[in-house]
Amino acid sequence: MNTDILVLGGAGVDTTVYVPELPLPYQDTYHVPPVVDRIGNTGAGVALGCHALGLAVAFADLIGDDPQGALVRQALREVDCSFGPAAAGTRRSVLLVGPDGRRTSLHDPKVTPDERLPRELYANTRARHVHLSIMDFCRHVYPDLDGTPISTDLHDWDGANDYHKDFAYRSDLVFLSATALADPAATMRDILERGRAHTVVCTRGADGCLVLTRDRGVRAFPAAPLPGPVADSNGAGDAFVSGFLYGTLRGRSLEECVRLGAVAGAHACTVAGTHESPITESALLATVSR
Repeated sequence: MNTDILVLGGAGVDTTVYVPELPLPYQDTYHVPPVVDRIGNTGAGVALGCHALGLAVAFADLIGDDPQGALVRQALREVDCSFGPAAAGTRRSVLLVGPDGRRTSLHDPKVTPDERLPRELYANTRARHVHLSIMDFCRHVYPDLDGTPISTDLHDWDGANDYHKDFAYRSDLVFLSATALADPAATMRDILERGRAHTVVCTRGADGCLVLTRDRGVRAFPAAPLPGPVADSNGAGDAFVSGFLYGTLRGRSLEECVRLGAVAGAHACTVAGTHESPITESALLATVSR
């Protein structure tokens, strides 16, 4: 197989607005630094992150025939991409970023009911691994991926929303954030008990992550030190996933995969934008070896 990882769904445009504080108190007008449109959303982040780490990446998605779609195509020009038309246009997010790097995302998913990802965009790609973004149309591709390891990122799932359950219970490697979870360990155990996952990774920002596998209890791992001042936290979760998947596809141990993900995520917090400056393979390995 010439392709290491196939990423399905999840490209869009992030409009980043740097604000004086979060939450932003109401007032009629704020004067802010230049507002910037950049490549964004989770699938693009994983694809670009894995590509920067030297993996052979293929990407398929639905995007609009609009200026945002043109930006996506340009940003992903070095990745093997297959695009279909999105009837509602290209996904967009407005990211409000505070001085400490924290962000609030206002996401417009551009959902069209019953939209599907055409099989011809991905069925002929023989990949060692598939990463599914939680686009509604991606839940319908599982039968076509039988026998291929699948990962997904549930992001800020609350452990109850039915929308996420297909992805939670039908993937082999599940990432999620602790942000909306009252009891992260309980949700992680539920994913293993009710699904097919062998590993669940719950990220906790500066507190590192929790990892649960079928042969071990929940383990806590620390975050990696930041290599510089915080710029913003956009893309840190996708960078973590990219680093972890890099380790997985390079045959590293689970502990090494966590470390690789943590270092990639820490790097993302120190560069402006969401996915424009992912850590390179040489920089990642040099940091991990210290």
